[in-house]
Amino acid sequence: MSTPQLGRLAEFHRKKQLAPPTDLGQGIHALTIPLAGSPLRSVFMYAVETSDGLVLIDAAYDHPTCWDALNDALTEIRQQVSDVIAVLLTHNHPDHIGLAARIREVSGADLVMHARDDFLGQRRERGGFLEQLRTVLGQTGAPADVIEEMYVAATKVAVHHEDLVVQRLLNEPETDLVFGDVTVRAVHTPGHTCGHTAYLHPAGVVFTGDTLMPEGHTQLALAPLPSDDPTGDLLATLERIAGLDAGLVCPAHQYPFTDLAGRCRELVDWHTEEAERAQSVVAGLGDAPADAWQVAPSMSWAKPWDAMGTNSKRFALVHTHSLLKHRPEGQP
Repeated sequence: MSTPQLGRLAEFHRKKQLAPPTDLGQGIHALTIPLAGSPLRSVFMYAVETSDGLVLIDAAYDHPTCWDALNDALTEIRQQVSDVIAVLLTHNHPDHIGLAARIREVSGADLVMHARDDFLGQRRERGGFLEQLRTVLGQTGAPADVIEEMYVAATKVAVHHEDLVVQRLLNEPETDLVFGDVTVRAVHTPGHTCGHTAYLHPAGVVFTGDTLMPEGHTQLALAPLPSDDPTGDLLATLERIAGLDAGLVCPAHQYPFTDLAGRCRELVDWHTEEAERAQSVVAGLGDAPADAWQVAPSMSWAKPWDAMGTNSKRFALVHTHSLLKHRPEGQP
């Protein structure tokens, strides 16, 4: 697609405006879905035309405004929900799976997601999504009243569908998904969640979910288990997907961009330095064990720690907790 089109989408983002449905070429459309009550403001759902029907990437919040926005956007590109044959879910966060079950009810579409983000399997391995959040908050060292405030705030942002039934669970590092004349490659990209998946279209377009965006860092996965290392997972993911043959990167937020390899290198450097900074803060606290509640205020955030709201502090706190789990190779 043309650079002016990309610049137009970036301009909508910077002006905090919702972009209209945008044709990215090769039968791919970017649909901007508003997220009611979320600081993220919006999420992209991508519509991919195939000879078998329409494939959607992700499914926004379960909220009436999202459902209406999806139907309006599909109408504008001369499609409808009943045309959808599959929904490829990048990961199991509420702003990506919310409408999945409803879309399936209308169209019979198959829902596709990596097995490590499937809620049934996740509950067996790690506990439910909200259970993991409460566990991690308890591990951060934050005061009990702060933990309760953060947890309650998280449950109010969106409906958490932990009963979602997925028809096709992915298990391999890479899987080819055939939809008529289009074969999409699913690539396991852990780091933001354990089962996060990117989808590579044969036209050289990669849908990266929340693994990387053109601006800012990547939010790390919750890390409730002793063996968890979301930072290490993300760094390995970025090194791996940097080599994908993709000229256009379509993230779930902000705007599509080019130069996948360059952005991956930036984020590898960013998160490596971030993990080193966290350990440096720990070292400066002396010999006593340090936790995320002590370290997070000294990390670099978009706003000063004391100026953050409850949800922003929660994101920063659990991110710091995940950073502190990272031990580079060779370190005890």
